[in-house]
Formats: sequence, C-alpha cells, structure tokens
Amino acid sequence: MDTPLRLPWWRQPRLRAAGIGVAVLALLIAGAAALLGPAQTSVRVAQASVTMAMVEQGTYRDFTPLRSSVVPRDTIYLDALEGGRVERVLVQAGDTVTFGQALLELSNTALELDVLDREGRLVESITQLQSYETQLEQNRVNNLKALAQIDYDITRLTRMLERRNQLVAKSLESKENRDQVQDDLDRALAIRPMQQEGNERQEALRRKQLPQIQLQLDKLQQDLKITHSKLEALTVRAPAAGVLTAMDLKIGETRNRGERLGEITPDTGYKLTAGVDEFYLGRVHVGQVATVEKGERNWPLKVIRVYPQVKNGTFNVDLGFVSDTPQDLLPGQTLQGQLSLGEDSPGLVLQAGAFLDRSGGDWVFVVDAGGHHAQRRHIKVGRRNVEQVEILEGLKAGEQVIVSDYSGWDRLERIDLKD
Repeated sequence: MDTPLRLPWWRQPRLRAAGIGVAVLALLIAGAAALLGPAQTSVRVAQASVTMAMVEQGTYRDFTPLRSSVVPRDTIYLDALEGGRVERVLVQAGDTVTFGQALLELSNTALELDVLDREGRLVESITQLQSYETQLEQNRVNNLKALAQIDYDITRLTRMLERRNQLVAKSLESKENRDQVQDDLDRALAIRPMQQEGNERQEALRRKQLPQIQLQLDKLQQDLKITHSKLEALTVRAPAAGVLTAMDLKIGETRNRGERLGEITPDTGYKLTAGVDEFYLGRVHVGQVATVEKGERNWPLKVIRVYPQVKNGTFNVDLGFVSDTPQDLLPGQTLQGQLSLGEDSPGLVLQAGAFLDRSGGDWVFVVDAGGHHAQRRHIKVGRRNVEQVEILEGLKAGEQVIVSDYSGWDRLERIDLKD
C-alpha cells in the first residue's frame, strides 16, 4: 500500500507566502525603530512636588558643617592602685581639690601584713650588706696595722742587731743572742712583701665590691620605699588641682585594684570634639581651621587631633580655640560651626540636595527651557558640601536641575512636569 508524502512547510505555497510576510513585517518594525530611536521611559509628576535649582557660575566654598560638643581639654582618671574597703570619703563630686589633697581612705589587712613581711626581709638584706661593708673596712684597717707592725719590728730589730754586733765585738754578748735577733729581722723582712702584696689585692677587691654593694643597697632602699608606698596608696590623693567629677563611693564598699574611682578636670581650659562624615576622612588633618558660633560672634578654631577610626559613618576630631576662649562654656554644651577643607575657588556650582543620595552625582534630570519636562543627563561632579556641589562636566550655567529626591526614578529617562 502506498504512503502519501508530506512536503516541508517552506515548500508549501501558502505557508511559504505567510513566512515571507512575517519576515517583511519584522524588517519594517526594525527599520522604524532605527529611524525613531529607542522608546523613552517617562513619568508625569506635579511641578510643585519637585525642587529645582539653577546651575550658576559662582564660588565654591569648601567646608563641612560641624556639630561639636564642649569637653575639658584634659581629664585625669583616678584608679585604685591598691584594692581595699572604703573607710572614709573626704570629698564629693563637684568639689575643687588641690594637688596632693587626700580624697578617700581604704583599708586592706592582707596588704598590710604582706608589706610588713616584705619590709622585714628587705631590712634584713640591707643589714647583711651593711655588715659586709663594715667587715671589708675592718679588714683594710687590720691589714694596714699588720704592715705597720712589721715595719716597726724591722726598725726595732735593726737597731737591736747593731747594738748586739758592737757587744759581740767587745765579747760582752754571746753570738747566739745576736743570731736570734738576726733571725727575727730576716723573718720580718721576708714577711713584709707578702703582707704588702696581700694588702694590695684585698684593697683592689674591696674597691671593686664597694660600688656593687652600694648599688644593691640603693636598690633595696628603693624597694623599701615602694613597699611603703603600697600602704600610702590606700590613701588616694589628688594628682593635680582641679574639679573632682564622676566620683560616687560609699563607706564600706570594696574596690579592687585598677577600678575607676573618679575623674579630675584640671583648670587647663576646654576643647571641642565633633563628628565628621567619613567622606572627608582623607581631607581633614591637624592644623586645619574652623569656626563656631557662640553668642553673636564666630570663634576661630584649629584641628588639634584626628581620630581615624570610623564608627557609624563618622570619625571624630578635636578642635582647640586659636586665641581667647568664651568665658561661659559648659561641659557638654553643643556649638554649631564649619570646618574649612580648602580655599574658596570659582566654578560651576549647583545647590546640593537629596538627589545625590540616589544618583551619587553621576546623573541628574535637567529641565528644559519651557519647564514642561526634564531629561536625564550624565554629569561629573567634584567637591561637595551640605550647600553646594562643584560641577565639572555635563552642565552649564543657567540650566535648571531637579535637586529633590530621585527615589523610584532610577530607570527613568524623562520626567514630564504638569502644573
């Protein structure tokens, strides 16, 4: 039985004609798209709901705002050098104290016993060294006496021998007695160089040991003072004059070694501390100038320290007053001001706005001359502050730009503005 053959679709007359038609239509659509350009994505918004600003040829002021707090220039912390029980509290927070003034007294029985034990051992060591030093001095004196005795014997025996020789010559003295004197003189003459050599060696050793003994004595005396100071540390004294702050102690409570007891603010003036946006971390350095408003006057400042650690998007700086300081400053007081990052310079500037958070300064919506729509345009910005943005490319003076929030406009190419 024969099987009918089916032609491919491209060889069938009706289907081939339909395929050619579809291809021609696709070519026409592609040509139209090429002539008309890509379709633009746009949205209509109320003109009153956006904020517009004009690009101007002006002066860029290179600064960043400061919100600073007044803090003491110096703060001295009082920590417990030795732990113990609080026996007496002699001052309260807010009191003015002088250098060396007793602030509180602690007691520590274990420490007192330990100090007494150490003192006993140190005193015993000091006594032993002093006894050895005394012994060396006595040996020196005894050696000198021994040498002097030998010299005396030599002189005495020499004279005696001369007299005995005269008597022996006259047969008035026996030779045996003379020879005994001669033997004693020879023995004294033989012992003298040995005694002198021994004296010199012991003296050299004594001179070598004396500095070492003195050094050890000084160290032991210093250790004794340190041991005494442990008991003295139980009475906490003010290391400097100033105002006592943040001290809250109760009689009977126990504080361990190293615990914070309080603070002293010396009378060295005040400084300001402020947080600066991390965007300016590389542009802030010691010596830069700033100003703050206090009363009806701007007070000049300079940066005295930069803390490079970034926390919550900001880093801290310390600022000091350049000349005089306001008289009515209070710790914790907040002052507003500006930190200069560089010199003012002429150029194209645009008002800063919320658009920077979304576009990052890479693109903006530029309003046409009629004010009916705004077109997306890529730009290049330079420096910025809270008031101005420096325009480097993409805009010219006199153009208007939408500077309000661009949220939801990331994919838009055009904004139609309606009245």
